[in-house]
Amino acid sequence: MKIVIAQMKHETNTFSPVPTPLARFSGERSTPLEGADAYQAYKGTGTAIGAFLELAEEAGAEIVLPVAANAWPSGPVEDAAYEHIVQRIVDAVADGCDAVLLDLHGAMVTRSFEDGEGELLRRLRAIAPAVPIGVALDMHTNLFPAMVDHATVLAGYQTYPHVDMFETGLRAGRAVFAMLAGRARPSMAWGQRPMLPHVMRQGSDDSPNHELQARCKDMEMQGALCASVFVGFPNADVREAGLSAVVVTDGDPERARRWCDELLEMAWGARAAFVYQPEPLSRSLAQAQALRASLADDAGPVVLLDHSDNCASGGTMDTMTVLGAILDAGLQDAAAFAICDPGAVQKMMHAGVGAEIQLALGGKLDMPAIDLRGQPRSVKGRVRLLCDGRYRNLGPMARGEANHMGPTAVLDTGAVEIVVVSRQVEPHDLAAFQAVGIAPERKRYLMLKSRVHWRAGLRSLAAAVVECAGSGVCSSDYAALRFQRLRRPIYPLDAL
Repeated sequence: MKIVIAQMKHETNTFSPVPTPLARFSGERSTPLEGADAYQAYKGTGTAIGAFLELAEEAGAEIVLPVAANAWPSGPVEDAAYEHIVQRIVDAVADGCDAVLLDLHGAMVTRSFEDGEGELLRRLRAIAPAVPIGVALDMHTNLFPAMVDHATVLAGYQTYPHVDMFETGLRAGRAVFAMLAGRARPSMAWGQRPMLPHVMRQGSDDSPNHELQARCKDMEMQGALCASVFVGFPNADVREAGLSAVVVTDGDPERARRWCDELLEMAWGARAAFVYQPEPLSRSLAQAQALRASLADDAGPVVLLDHSDNCASGGTMDTMTVLGAILDAGLQDAAAFAICDPGAVQKMMHAGVGAEIQLALGGKLDMPAIDLRGQPRSVKGRVRLLCDGRYRNLGPMARGEANHMGPTAVLDTGAVEIVVVSRQVEPHDLAAFQAVGIAPERKRYLMLKSRVHWRAGLRSLAAAVVECAGSGVCSSDYAALRFQRLRRPIYPLDAL
C-alpha cells in the first residue's frame, strides 16, 4: 500500500500587506521541507500530518511525503510559491498511490485562485479520479464547493484554540484507511449559512461555538465518520467566506444531510451571539488598571489582547497602538509579545546587550486595504537580551513543532519588556517566552498580539483578561474592511 502524505497550510488575510512568497513557507531553507526532512520535522508532533504518518506506519504502508509547507498567515500567496508546492503533490500522486492524505488549512487565497485548496484537489482528481483523498482542515476554513466535490473525506478541527490538530488528522485518516480496508463507504453532505462570525466570538470554550463543536462530537459518537462546523475566516474578501458544515457518514447520505442541516440551523439560530462589539481602547486600559489594583501581587498577569494585529490572522504584528497606550498609561512590570521589526532588531544587535538605545519602533508597514499608514513610535530602553529566536512548541497546540522568530531582541523600557522579532509568530506557547527569558506568570501585565490561540499555552497563567481594540488588518470592525467579493447578503453585514 502506497500513501501520499502532504501539507499545504496558509490562512490568507486578503487585506494584509505582508507578502507570501515561497520563502515564507521555507524557514531558513530555500524551499519547503520535502521527503526525509519533512518526515523528521513532523514525526511525533501534535499535528495532522504527524497523525497521518502514524496511521500510515501502523498500516505498514509505503509513505511518500513530497512536501510539508506551512506559513504564518499573511497576504495572498504568490503564484510561484503556490505552483511550487502544488506541483510536488501532483507529481507524487501522478506516480501512483492507493490514497492521499492532506494537511491543508482551508482558507488559502492566491494571486490567481480564491480557493487554493479546491484548485489543488481539482488537479489531483483530474489525474487520480478514483483514489481516496482525505483532508484535515482548520476550523477557519472558508469552504468552497470544489473542496467537497474533489475530496473523499473532510474533517475540521473541533477546538479553537486548535489543540486537536493531531486528533483531526486521525479522524480524516482513519476514515480513509477504513475505506481502503472495505470497512467504510464515506458519504459527505455539506452546506453554508449566510453568516460571518467574528473571530473574537469563535472560541470553542465559549458559547455558541462550544455547543456546536460538542454536537459534532456527539454525532461522531453516534456513528458519523467525521462531523465539522467551520466558523470561517472573515478577514478574507472571498465569495465563500463564512460559516459552513460537513458531515461524513458510512454509506448513509440521508443521515449525513440531516445532521449537516441540524448543525447549520444551530449556528444560524445563534448568529447574534457570534457578533463582537469592540470597546474604546481607553476604556480597556482603565479596566485593566482597575483589575490589577484588585488582585494580589502574585495573582498572575492581567492579559491585554492586541487582537486587531494578530499575526495568526495575517496581521503585520508591527502596529504600536496598544503598546503605545500601555506606555502612555504608565503601566509597570509589563511584557509585550511582540513587535515585528527586523530593522530595530538589527540596531539592537549592533548596539549589544546592556546598551541604552532609542528606536523608532514598529509601524513600518502601511495597510492600504484599510486606509491605514504605519506609525512608528519612538521608544527608549536597554537591550536586555539578544537571541536567534528558535524554539519548539511545548503544546498543547502543535506540540513539538519548531518555530523560528528570526533574530530577536528584548528592549526593557524600565516599565515594559518589549519582545522585538524579525519574523511574525503568535505567542500561544510558553516556549516562546522561555526563548527570550521572560516568565510571563510573574508579570503584572502581559500584552499579547493574539485573539484566541494564546489560551492554548498561557490561559492558566492569566489572572484577568482585557480585550484591547488597537489597529490592524485583523480588525473585528467589519466597517473597516472593504468587502467586494464576499457573497451578499450576509449577517451581520446585512440585516437578515
